[in-house]
Amino acid sequence: MDETGMKPLTLDDLIPLEEYAGRRREFYQTHRRYLDRYRRVRIGPHLTLLFENRQTLLFRVQEIVRIARLIDPDRLQEELDLHNPLLPGPDQLQAALVIDIPDDGPQAGELALWKNLQGEHIGFRIGDIRVPATLVTCRPEDRCAGTAHWVRFPLDAAARRRLADADAPAFFECSADFYRHHSSALTEDLRQSLLQDLS
Repeated sequence: MDETGMKPLTLDDLIPLEEYAGRRREFYQTHRRYLDRYRRVRIGPHLTLLFENRQTLLFRVQEIVRIARLIDPDRLQEELDLHNPLLPGPDQLQAALVIDIPDDGPQAGELALWKNLQGEHIGFRIGDIRVPATLVTCRPEDRCAGTAHWVRFPLDAAARRRLADADAPAFFECSADFYRHHSSALTEDLRQSLLQDLS
């Protein structure tokens, strides 16, 4: 990692379009297993954190390349330039925060509650340390979009040491008045994956 954070994706990282399209099912299944084991954290019934890194971002970009049938190097570079800022910066974790609204429920009413969500409502508990999130998508137009936001967790040296200490319990929580839940304790696999983001 350099001073700007995780190494950005480059054109050399992309799988050629025809190869990816021909093996998409295989790539998708591998990606889903990877998310479940190393990158996905559920906080109660309606919130999920999906932590971003080079591997998860590569799949996002490959899907856009497949759908848009992009082959021109300049267009491919534009996509990389658009997506690379989603990688975590130095000493931070970055995740998509997905709000699961039931299809059969009153969606407008459910979404109205979540407009009150603040970054400090989402926290990362590591032993006796609580790291509040920064809600990246906090403009009114972001909130109108509804069910997906970006959050960052800046971890100082003390928090990083506690995360590396397997004896310190670690979990994510939401402390909003309208939604109070916490995740299960992080598995060792997930914990090590997040530590790699910080190293």
